[in-house]
Amino acid sequence: MKIEICAYSLESCIAAEQGGANRIELCASPYEGGTTPSAGLIQLAKQHTSIEVHVMIRPRGSDFCYSALELEQMKQDMLVAKQLGADGFVLGILEKNGRVNVEQTKAFVELAHPLPVTFHRAIDMTPDYLQALEDIIEAGCKRILTSGQKNLAEEGAENLKALIKQANGRIDVMIGSGVNVRNALKLAALGADALHFTGKSTRDSEMEFRKEDIAMGGLSEVPEYGVMYSNVEKIRAVVALFKSA
Repeated sequence: MKIEICAYSLESCIAAEQGGANRIELCASPYEGGTTPSAGLIQLAKQHTSIEVHVMIRPRGSDFCYSALELEQMKQDMLVAKQLGADGFVLGILEKNGRVNVEQTKAFVELAHPLPVTFHRAIDMTPDYLQALEDIIEAGCKRILTSGQKNLAEEGAENLKALIKQANGRIDVMIGSGVNVRNALKLAALGADALHFTGKSTRDSEMEFRKEDIAMGGLSEVPEYGVMYSNVEKIRAVVALFKSA
């Protein structure tokens, strides 16, 4: 079973490798579900780790229907990441009607070549899950990341089973969202090729002075003085399940 860690920092990239993961999905902006990381982070992730680093190509949070300007930004980000040694890319592009934008996805697959492209959980926002699978295969993506169109992968188990059955080995299916040591074996048993998770922990900020009446992100629910990171012990615990299975 391949294990991919969603990492939002250099610290988390190092934890992914130390924990025994096979691959890193490198992102920025955890509270937006992941956006394109900086060039500096991509370069350092490659310098400090020896496992694969797949770079998120997403210009913003919110939906997956992009303007012409946003698509140009995504293309430039992909080219820069390629130059910095990325091992693959992660993206998802939808039409206004919620279906997979096959034409644009194909264009990015061609731009990424010979590196692989993962179509991310944008598939979970489509109106026809199994048709989306066919569209993604047509576009030439190497794998899909999905939770079975539910907030948590455990809740989407039936949908995941149907998708994996229809995929029939034509594309890798990676399960993500809420994966942990408690449910990893059960989710893997659905027939997944890989599991994707963060191994998230949060530690208190080292700031001593704290201004409590203001939030830099403008969102009070996002912790101003908490630092999210991938916990190496949580990663090791999941990896160990498959070594002993």
